[in-house]
Amino acid sequence: MTCTLPLSPSLSPSMPRSTLAGLPLRWGPLAIAALLAACATKAPAPTPPGPRSAAAANDFSPAALQALRPAQFHSTVGTAAQARDRLELDRARLRGAVSAARVNPQDTAVLRELAEGLRIAAHYNIELDTARPALLAALPALDRQPADVQRPLLTAAYTLYPQDAAPLLRDLLPRLATPREFAIAAYTLMRTRQPADLALVRAQLIPRDAYEPRLQALAQALAVAEGTAQAARPPLADLLAVRPGFPVVFSFQRPGRQQMGLALVRQADGRFVRRTDGGLFNVAQLALSSSGLPGTITLGNTPQGLFAIQGAGRAASNVWIGPTPYLHSKVPVEASVADFEQRAPSAVEPGWSVDRYRALLPASWRDYAPLQEAWLAGLAGRDEMLMHGSTIDPRYYQGSSYFPGTPSDGCMVAMEYWDAAGTMVHSDQLALLQAFTGQGRDRGYLVLVELDPSPRAVSLAEVIDAVVQAEGRL
Repeated sequence: MTCTLPLSPSLSPSMPRSTLAGLPLRWGPLAIAALLAACATKAPAPTPPGPRSAAAANDFSPAALQALRPAQFHSTVGTAAQARDRLELDRARLRGAVSAARVNPQDTAVLRELAEGLRIAAHYNIELDTARPALLAALPALDRQPADVQRPLLTAAYTLYPQDAAPLLRDLLPRLATPREFAIAAYTLMRTRQPADLALVRAQLIPRDAYEPRLQALAQALAVAEGTAQAARPPLADLLAVRPGFPVVFSFQRPGRQQMGLALVRQADGRFVRRTDGGLFNVAQLALSSSGLPGTITLGNTPQGLFAIQGAGRAASNVWIGPTPYLHSKVPVEASVADFEQRAPSAVEPGWSVDRYRALLPASWRDYAPLQEAWLAGLAGRDEMLMHGSTIDPRYYQGSSYFPGTPSDGCMVAMEYWDAAGTMVHSDQLALLQAFTGQGRDRGYLVLVELDPSPRAVSLAEVIDAVVQAEGRL
């Protein structure tokens, strides 16, 4: 599922609340024992699917990116007055969808429109109390609906109303057959932190497919919630040396993604990009999804791990991403092995495996489970988790811990500022593009890694020692 194609032109990233942090790859000892007993006769892990074709062309050369200037760009949302008009049209659509769902809470077409209305409510942070009863009325019999109806409504329950939804999901959970929808409901129940809810999720998880990537990630998160100790993060300086000879964007984020993260750029020679005044180049970047769900779930947070960057492109249809080019970052499986390894394909290409992915990481990080989330996300079918800008008015999220950042549908968003006429005033995204391609290359890597929990945004002070150490080894 892409982060560049909203459900309709009027829809957009929604207002996230919180998410589970740190998805370790290995299940806890109790989970392993139970799952081995239940799955002893299951088939071996499936072969990963082949690479998916790119949805957008990379149509900006490094030289073209270097020539871009903020004043060239005009917001795809339009002027401030047009944005207000859009909000009022969306508000009317939301109210109509809620009214219809209150009358026909099990009609599939009505629920599809309710799903769109809930995304409007979350995006603008409006009418949340108005929308709540309609969603709660739909949950008890949601298993009778198609999976594509279940997903957005369960996502809204997780994002907006987890405490209200939990009592209804306890009966619904056993009746959800598809892995993605089951996982979303389970994550919502886990947010209560009640032992009985954790036990219910454990009991329902055991007989299901242990090799399904979303269920693997769920089992890992459940082990964390149950108190299984997690491995310490390896030395950050080692990670900063990943994939020598290629430019790399490093995106440092908080667990839960409720604070602004920070992006740095390393050049192909291993040195980090500096500003003209000699300071280390850095921009704020938020890797929080509209749903706040974990990284293996459709429209969830950007997963931790290694991505291949395959040039730059422009979003064709999502007005909230805006006109600034994005960096096309891809997870394994989404990209072929050859594309991920930044080489020409050979006559006989190897298939993807977790060991091939791990081999791309520094030795000290290969057994660090959270950094393998990108691998599971690729297996789960996630794609187009891009680095892009934003035309969303950050005032929708005023008071949130990540303000003035704006969430997306699973991408990494750098700040952009627009005047009332819709002309760009400043773009951190444009600065990031130009820092990455400053030496004439637009192929490389992205590493997203979570640092320690904190109520504050990620600061340069937290990573500068590792940068100095990494450069000192050159």
